[in-house]
Amino acid sequence: MQLEVMMTGVGGQGIQLCSKTLALGAVREGRQAMLCGHYAGAIRGGQTDASIVIADANMRALPILPSAWAGFVMSPQYWETTREFLRPGGPVVVNSSLVDEAFPHPGLEVTRIPASEIAGERLSAPMGASMVLLGAFCAVTGLVGIEALVEAMKELVPPYRTEHVVANELALRTGTDEAGVPFASAWERSSADSGSHP
Repeated sequence: MQLEVMMTGVGGQGIQLCSKTLALGAVREGRQAMLCGHYAGAIRGGQTDASIVIADANMRALPILPSAWAGFVMSPQYWETTREFLRPGGPVVVNSSLVDEAFPHPGLEVTRIPASEIAGERLSAPMGASMVLLGAFCAVTGLVGIEALVEAMKELVPPYRTEHVVANELALRTGTDEAGVPFASAWERSSADSGSHP
């Protein structure tokens, strides 16, 4: 089975670190992963996206991802280009602190998490909003378990930013709890799921 994720946001929100954490977490659980990050010309405030493909068997590299199963939306600014890739019925987890209820999502199953508010007001760590959303995303989709996510994050945070590790872990775990659903591994569900591919 193979599942694809599209992440979107603006530069500075942590999209690239989240995509790497998701991919490495999947590898830590014994799966294969491919990751492609997309950057705009601006470092902060410009478009930043990532596509991640995770599989429980050998993967075939694709030059372009034709469609995706799930979406991760930190900001609404570039949502339309991401939405075009998502297959009907797929799960989408959005940062409702920035994405209002009117954003278009026909045929998609949307879970709204106020990630920026949680990170800034409850955790006093506004830079951890994307980690809050990633924890919620994995709880909703069942792609990667929380322990693998935490370990992957710890490995990926550079030495000069280790002071953020504790806050990032708390953000991931808080996001998982905020999703309000029991974790159910996507890989233990039927391979006949409409989002799966050989």
